[in-house]
Amino acid sequence: MSNPTVRHTKANMFSKLPFRVKLAAGVAAITVLLGILVPLLLIQHHDSALKKFYAKRFDKAMGRLDRTTSDQDGFYPLTEAATMGFLLGKTNEARVSAQKLLAMAPKFQENWNYGNAIHDGNMVLGRIAVREERIEDAKHFLIEAGKSPGSPQLDSFGPDMGLAKDLLEKGERDTVLEYFQLCRKFWEMGHGQLDQWTKDVKAGKMPDFGVNLY
Repeated sequence: MSNPTVRHTKANMFSKLPFRVKLAAGVAAITVLLGILVPLLLIQHHDSALKKFYAKRFDKAMGRLDRTTSDQDGFYPLTEAATMGFLLGKTNEARVSAQKLLAMAPKFQENWNYGNAIHDGNMVLGRIAVREERIEDAKHFLIEAGKSPGSPQLDSFGPDMGLAKDLLEKGERDTVLEYFQLCRKFWEMGHGQLDQWTKDVKAGKMPDFGVNLY
C-alpha cells in the first residue's frame, strides 16, 4: 500500500511547478494515451468494416446461388461464397461451397474463372484443414491450389498466401516452397516477389506477404 505522506508530498511538488511545465506534462500524457487508444479504435473499426464487406459479398453470393438454374450460373458465386464464408468464420458453408466448386470446375476448363475456382476452392479447404489440425490434408490442398492454370486475377495480383502462412507457422517450409515454385507458372509479374519470399523462408523468416495475405 502506498504511503499517504509520500502521495501528499508529490502532490505539493506538482502544484509548485510552473504552469507551462504542467501544461507540457498534460499534453505529453494525452499524447501517450491517444497513441494507445487511436490505433486500437482504428483496428476495431477496420475489422468491423471488413466483416461488413465480407458479409455483404457472402450474402450476395448465397442469394445468387438460391436463384441459380444451371451449373454455369452457380460457378461464379460459389467461388465468392467459399472465400467469404471462410473469412466470416462460416466453416460449414465455406467447406460445402468449396467442395461443390471443385466438383463443378472440370466442366468449365475454358471459362475465365476456372483458375480462380481451382485455386480458391483448394485454398479454403486447406485453411479449414489447418484449423482442424489436419496438416497433411492442408499440405495437399496447398499444392493443388498451386496447380491452377491462372486467371486474369491470379496472373495480375498473384495468389493468396493465407494457407502458405498457416503452414509456415506449422513448420512446413518445403511444401510452401513447392507452392511458390508452382505459382511461377501463372504469376510471371510476381517472380521477384516469389524470389524474396523463397529467400525469407529458406532463412527461417516469415515473409511479408502484404496484399497477398487474406
